[in-house]
Amino acid sequence: MALHVPKAPGFAQMLKDGAKHYSGLEEAVFRNIRACKELSQTTRTAYGPNGMNKMVINHLEKLFVTNDAATILRELEVQHPAAKMIVMASHMQEQEVGDGTNFVLVFAGALLELAEELLRMGLSVSEVIEGYEMACKKALDILPDCVCSSANNLHDVKEATSLIRTAVISKQYGNEDFLANLIAQACVSIFPESGNFNVDNVRVCKILGCGVTASSMLHGMVFKKEAEGDVTSVKDAKIAVYSCPFDCTVTETKGTVLINNAQELMDFSKGEEDMMEAQVKAIKEAGANVVVTGGKVADMALHYANKYQLMVVRLNSKWDLRRLCKTVGAIALPRMTAPTPEEMGHCDSVYLTEVGDTQVVIFKHEKEDGAISTVVIRGSTDNLMDDIERAVDDGVNTFKVLVRDKRLIPGAGATEIELAKKLTSYGESCPGLEQYAIKKFAEAFEAIPRALAENSGVKASELISKMYSAHHEGNKNMGFDIEADAPVVKDMLEAGIMEPYLVKHWGIKLATNAAITVLRVDQIIMAKAAGGPRAPKQRGHWDKDDWSEEPDKFDTH
Repeated sequence: MALHVPKAPGFAQMLKDGAKHYSGLEEAVFRNIRACKELSQTTRTAYGPNGMNKMVINHLEKLFVTNDAATILRELEVQHPAAKMIVMASHMQEQEVGDGTNFVLVFAGALLELAEELLRMGLSVSEVIEGYEMACKKALDILPDCVCSSANNLHDVKEATSLIRTAVISKQYGNEDFLANLIAQACVSIFPESGNFNVDNVRVCKILGCGVTASSMLHGMVFKKEAEGDVTSVKDAKIAVYSCPFDCTVTETKGTVLINNAQELMDFSKGEEDMMEAQVKAIKEAGANVVVTGGKVADMALHYANKYQLMVVRLNSKWDLRRLCKTVGAIALPRMTAPTPEEMGHCDSVYLTEVGDTQVVIFKHEKEDGAISTVVIRGSTDNLMDDIERAVDDGVNTFKVLVRDKRLIPGAGATEIELAKKLTSYGESCPGLEQYAIKKFAEAFEAIPRALAENSGVKASELISKMYSAHHEGNKNMGFDIEADAPVVKDMLEAGIMEPYLVKHWGIKLATNAAITVLRVDQIIMAKAAGGPRAPKQRGHWDKDDWSEEPDKFDTH
């Protein structure tokens, strides 16, 4: 009988073998804070226009070169449970406003780093949490006072460009004016008077070759496909969309046909051809001159489509098919039947063209009130185009946020220093021990201009003292001038560096919540990972009797 080994007394006695648990300040709280600090320091160097890129290779061995925090975190697959909470806060920011993910990480990391100092000084966790909650509430009350202007007319491309520019500058420094103008055109063209803006209506098509400045925008959709038949261009297109293959319909039931002689075989195939021709002819007579199909295109069907001058386009993706239906106002038909006028879509022109060495089919609307617009991105490498696509996403999301709330606050660390200044004076007016936590919360805001300065190669402490002195004189729009060589401040309202109010509002809220959640944990209990015994690897010849037999005892040739 196996000898029974007694377990150590205490909490471990209650758990299964292999379970781990950590408790107390040193083991649980500081360990979690350390993990979150490491994570925020990773993405901190990617903050701002001069931020460095990260090269991430994900589990499928796909390469990403980007400074977009949301992409970096999504592909890293962080395993540490406390760091995961910060990642979740960052994902929530991405879903809520689509920008400012790195702000959440840097700010939450700074909050936890300063909380560690307070805990080592002797404050209890609950006092730190209470102070942080009070400071967060106060910061969100002060934030509306930092508003420097608001968007007047989002239907004006020039104004929209100046508002989107700040979001694009942090991803594509150097090309921001060109890209912001493209994105603004795309957004304004699909922004209805009713004011409901859908991010999904700005599509992106990436085509290799040329340079970034060769990118363009058009109303309608672009597909990297070739037209199937001989017809490659149609003006004033009436479009029939089918979600089934462009082929003769197969019967539901299986059947056997007995053919006795050659004549019967001829008649049988002739009947099939006549039926196919009748179907294609009916589509043509209904007024359609373009057929879009979601399945394969049969040779015979294509022959008759060419005969009746129908342009045939095949789209493999059902999402593309749905978006096209939305763009042209068509209804996808499940069977090869002639479409009614209501089921057909309309678009000004459909044509096949070559961009670089890639064949593309363009469904184009001449008028600006199209339901979908497409930004065609050109670039020398796939990685570069992926990064530009992320910049476009950020720009479009900024436009969406401004549709919801038109208020703007100064960027480049101006808002953060103003909040830090006001929160410090608020902390001094508080009598209890929370005042230390409130002052540290204010100090955490300095992490943002500090990160901008460090990434630009400027002395951070000198910059922050200059910003504080400018703000104490009442210039609340003074932020860090990134283009200067030395730590210089300038008015962000005049420079046009402004961020949407909601981005900061949600960023502060989510970062504080994440930091407080991490601090509230005082014990980590990890069960033993699930999974039975591993199957031994098969070695040697497949026909051996026992796993333990040596592989070289068999002739495996």
